[in-house]
Formats: sequence, structure tokens, C-alpha cells
Amino acid sequence: MKRKLSLVMAGVLAAMLLVTGCSSGSQGNAQTPAAGNEGNTFKVGLEAGYAPFNWTQMDAANGGVKIEGGAEYAGGYDVEIAKKIAEGLGKELVIVKTEWDGLVPALTSRKIDAIIAGMSPTEKRKETIDFSDIYYQSDLVMVVKNGSKYENATSLKDFNGAKITAQLNTFHYDVIEQIEGVAKQTAMDNFPAMRVAIQSGMIDGYVSERPEGVSAQAANSDFKMVEFTDGFQTSPEDTAIAVGVKKGSELTAKINEILKGISEQERLQIMDKAIQNQPAAN
Repeated sequence: MKRKLSLVMAGVLAAMLLVTGCSSGSQGNAQTPAAGNEGNTFKVGLEAGYAPFNWTQMDAANGGVKIEGGAEYAGGYDVEIAKKIAEGLGKELVIVKTEWDGLVPALTSRKIDAIIAGMSPTEKRKETIDFSDIYYQSDLVMVVKNGSKYENATSLKDFNGAKITAQLNTFHYDVIEQIEGVAKQTAMDNFPAMRVAIQSGMIDGYVSERPEGVSAQAANSDFKMVEFTDGFQTSPEDTAIAVGVKKGSELTAKINEILKGISEQERLQIMDKAIQNQPAAN
């Protein structure tokens, strides 16, 4: 009897263990989607310091998006484009504030899904990453100090002898050599630093794209944007702006489809609004 009872008890115990095991397995499977939540986000890298394309602000005003890992928010043209792409992909937009030089490494190491940061699809960059279709086209200008001898310049020749710079690792810096007799200065990390350099007299001007130039003089009366009648020689890809993605990414075709749905008129309206909404500090 004891033996039979032991066998019965062992059978009951085995059955309980089996039920418990199945139950645990079911719970584990139920938790799997939560563990894979990253697939529901669209992580976009930008420097948040290139108004009106992108900037940093302290709250969610004018559609600002919270920056991952901090209390600040990002706003601007790139952020609005990123919102539309994220919506089209059916994903939650996550902004990852990243230094300009760190954007491509962040993309190739999968820390971000895309670069939407006023980046031009140059041939050199295409060796490392892929690009979407163009989402903005611009012209090059020079930003100088208001009231300086360069404020009424109309030609590159007017900058003979001037101390000129541009952002590090951009084609803006390369074209400076087209100015005869220019005093080309060391490239700088970001646009706020270049604006400070103009105000202090360290440089006479910096090369930028027109939206940034409009933004600079709108934000601070110390700055003047110079547009050229005889300007820099550039290729269409240099002045174009596109979304950067990993080599061979399936996102490229999806993003292109979404961009097709944003009309040229709407893009211009988004840019005008971004210039209007930029924080004065930018």
C-alpha cells in the first residue's frame, strides 16, 4: 500500500510540475513582445544644434520631441520630417541627440535607425551608408557680422583675405578654397561655436546653407546672411539633404514612399514654420 501510495503521489507531483512548466512557458511567451519593444521605435540621430533644421529646446512647444535620456526636447525641420516618416512606418519616434561626427558611427553600430540631420548625400558618405531620396534642396550662403565690411558682399571675390570657416567634416568647409586669397580657418564642431567666433572677431564669416543663414540673422541681429550673385560651384548632391540609413536597409524604400507623399509646397511650409519657431538662442 505504501508503495502504491508513493507511486500515486509521484504521479500527482509530476502532473503538477508539468502544469507549472506549461504555465511558466505561457507567461514567458506573453512577455516576449514587451521585450522586443525596440522594434516599435524609429530612432533618429541629429545634433540638435543646426537651426532651422534641428535645435534643442526646453519643452514640447511647437511640436518639440523629447530627447532620449535627458530633459531637453528637439525641434525643427528635420524633427517634423522625422515625425512624418515615423508615422508612415507606424513606429514611435525617438530622438537621439548625437554630435555631428558621431552620427554615421551611431548608424553603422545600430544605435540609431536613421540620420535626419540636414545631411547631404555625398559620394564619400555613400561609401559607408545609404540615403533616401532628397527631402530638401538649398543654396550656399555666407554668415557674417552685421555692420562688418562684408555685410554687403555679393561675390566670392569680396571675401579675399577674409577669415572663413565652416563645420567640420562637411562640404561647406571644402568649398572655402574656391575663394581666392581667403584665410581659411580651422573647421569648427558646430554652428553655435561659429556664431560665437563671429561675434568675438575670431572669424569674419562661415559657410552655411540658406535656411541656416536665414535662421542666424532672424535669431540675432548681430548676424547677416550674404547671398551671392557669383557664388560657390557645387554639385546637386552637395546642396541636397536626405535621410541616412544603413547599407542595404529595407527602410530606404519605405522612407522614399513616405517622402513622396510630402508635397514641395508642404515642405516649404514646414521650413518657413521652423524658421519662425526657432528659439532665439539658436
